[in-house]
Amino acid sequence: MTDLVDLGWDGARAADVPPGTVPARVAKVDRGLLTVVAPGGERRVHPAPLLREGTGPAVGDWVALRSDVAVALLPRRTAFTRTAAGRTSALQVVAANLDVVFVVDALDGPARLRRIERYLAVAWGSGATPVVVLTKADLCDDVPAALAELAGAVPGAEVLAVSAVTGAGVGALAERLGAGRTGALVGPSGVGKSSLVNALLGGEVAATGEVREADRRGRHTTTARELHRLPGGGLLIDTPGMRELGLPGDEGIDTAYADVAEFASSCRFRDCSHGAEPGCAVSAAVAEGLLDEGRLRGWRKLQAEVHRQALRTDARARAAEHSRVRALHKSLRAQPSQKR
Repeated sequence: MTDLVDLGWDGARAADVPPGTVPARVAKVDRGLLTVVAPGGERRVHPAPLLREGTGPAVGDWVALRSDVAVALLPRRTAFTRTAAGRTSALQVVAANLDVVFVVDALDGPARLRRIERYLAVAWGSGATPVVVLTKADLCDDVPAALAELAGAVPGAEVLAVSAVTGAGVGALAERLGAGRTGALVGPSGVGKSSLVNALLGGEVAATGEVREADRRGRHTTTARELHRLPGGGLLIDTPGMRELGLPGDEGIDTAYADVAEFASSCRFRDCSHGAEPGCAVSAAVAEGLLDEGRLRGWRKLQAEVHRQALRTDARARAAEHSRVRALHKSLRAQPSQKR
């Protein structure tokens, strides 16, 4: 028998369970069916038509069951969400009800700081606690130096170096997932997520693949998100590698770029674009070597991406942008012609 508490349940959720139903946690979503874990064990159920609307149930969600049908989706407390690939800007919940998000990258090559920053921005926005996990420590000649290089790019986030081959750091990672706590591994293909799952579970549960030497890219060995129960009582969601990670909003950007945000708060003008404006504390920090210019570029890129997405998805934002452009053109036409 599976205890709900072992699955991350607490009594505060009971008020959200409809009468005549029992709660269960989604372990896998596959071909329109849900694999759920409940006190009676694991089983496959159908989602009610209403649950197919919107983002639908995701791995880690809590649902209410009536017989073999999930009839309600219980409120999410946290969710790692991305904008789906393509031009639709539809939101996709990668994993729900997380306590910690493990942002995974590898130490078998140069640090990919901007990519890690992007994942951290989404992780901070999820409501869960981000932890950066650097795998393949056995392939790195100087792990302390690699960690020091990364330190400036992850303000406020813990960084762990691990090796699924030697087992170094795996125990420390497992400690972040105590009984009833849920974590998710997120990151691109080839960084060793599946090997890490196997190391944490103590067996060959997830398939692993080779990384191409030419470009250090890996294959998608994990093809579906799945909830695993760890020997120590924690829960871990493995996710497929993501070729694209579109930001769902700007909630986590200022936290991921806390140093940039702190300097920006001291700018003379509140609407400073951190370019050539007088009194720009951000530009001054870059000039004085107090802020890495690469981080500023990364921050600007994510801010611009969120703005473009808002223009695509929010009719009011599109209308406001259109009005702003029209007003600008009108003011330019109203200015007297300058002599050449």
